[in-house]
Amino acid sequence: MDWLSILALFGTFAVLLALGVPISFAIALSSLASILLALPFEPAIAVIAQKMATGLDNFALLAIPFFILAGNIMNNGGIASRLINFAQILTGRLPGSLAHCNVMANMLFGAISGSAVASAAAIGGVMSPIQKSKGYDPAYSSAVNIASCPTGLLIPPSNTLIVYSLVSGGTSIAALFLAGYLPGILMGLGIMTVAGIIAKRRGYPVEARPTFRQFLKVTWEAVPSLFLVFLIMGGIIGGIFTATEASGIAVVYTLVLAIFFYKEVSVKDLPKIILDSAITTAIVLLLIGASMGMSWAMTNADIPYMVSDALLALSDNPTVIMLTITLILLLVGTFMDMTPAMLIFTPILLPVALDLGIDPIHFGIMMTFNLCIGICTPPVGSALFVGCSVSGVQISDAIKNILPFYAVLFITLLLVTFIPDISLILPRMFGF
Repeated sequence: MDWLSILALFGTFAVLLALGVPISFAIALSSLASILLALPFEPAIAVIAQKMATGLDNFALLAIPFFILAGNIMNNGGIASRLINFAQILTGRLPGSLAHCNVMANMLFGAISGSAVASAAAIGGVMSPIQKSKGYDPAYSSAVNIASCPTGLLIPPSNTLIVYSLVSGGTSIAALFLAGYLPGILMGLGIMTVAGIIAKRRGYPVEARPTFRQFLKVTWEAVPSLFLVFLIMGGIIGGIFTATEASGIAVVYTLVLAIFFYKEVSVKDLPKIILDSAITTAIVLLLIGASMGMSWAMTNADIPYMVSDALLALSDNPTVIMLTITLILLLVGTFMDMTPAMLIFTPILLPVALDLGIDPIHFGIMMTFNLCIGICTPPVGSALFVGCSVSGVQISDAIKNILPFYAVLFITLLLVTFIPDISLILPRMFGF
């Protein structure tokens, strides 16, 4: 084991992050610093460049830019308001109905767009003023929005699960998508339970019962958006097309929906939407490429074997080791965004899970769930900052109100971690 290479890798990475260097460059430069201890300068540069290039040479990665583009089209296409209206019809008779509507809308919109931050902005931006006008505490409303927006990272299509499929050695994307449904729904139901208890205690209002005509109108407007989920998952599960091909179909479908059905996107809007999608895609793919270089550097320094030996030496009890991995991932999620955390820690922790006989599909869902909690927590929780920004609530006030939701998120995480069937029952039913 090369301790000097390990020190160079993580020491350089920590220093560069402290200096404010973008994380993609910090990953690439720290990997180079580690490799330079084993190879001369020119071969080291060649290795990093080769690993970055080969890491991006993967057909499955084409799904990411297409799903990002489809999500941006939907963000601008009036889909959020239709889903909110539909969610309100479903949850209107529950205590604190607007809070339940927020959770349900985040589950629906996140499942369609695949982005927690986009969901927090789109749904929170619409729901916050409505809830405030009905007497809801803005900090409570913001907490509900922030806690529930990551559900779309588990409910497919999810770019995070596509990234995990890549770095885990080719775990089936279709199986991961299926595995994410029940944990994502469980997360949403847990948040709704806590939101309902708090709303009941505070006496938040229940909405009036909708008429049958209202129900039909709202459902009719939402069905085209909801059909995208059935189109994508039905095609993938039925073997009609791959996840990558499904992402292309999603772009075409959302374009038709936004331009011709809802008529809230025009041809003139497309260049800006495409440019925004290209920028986001470039950031994600640069992270992936750089992380492939770091993965090779970690393997070269025997880091995965070191971590595996340390965890297995800690205990021979799988429950203790899984709980330790959970705590590690929760800690990582508080200071690192989801994509780099997934890229860096999957090659380290997955071998340990496989040694314990844990299904890689189950581990991927458990890891994603862990990191979902991280984007809601300070100091670098992207969903936390976006949710507070759209609602105008101070971060300190939002955190006070989100504490009960952290508790239920942790409980549901433990259920998903230690009851594998929650993740695996649907993939098994469909033969994956």
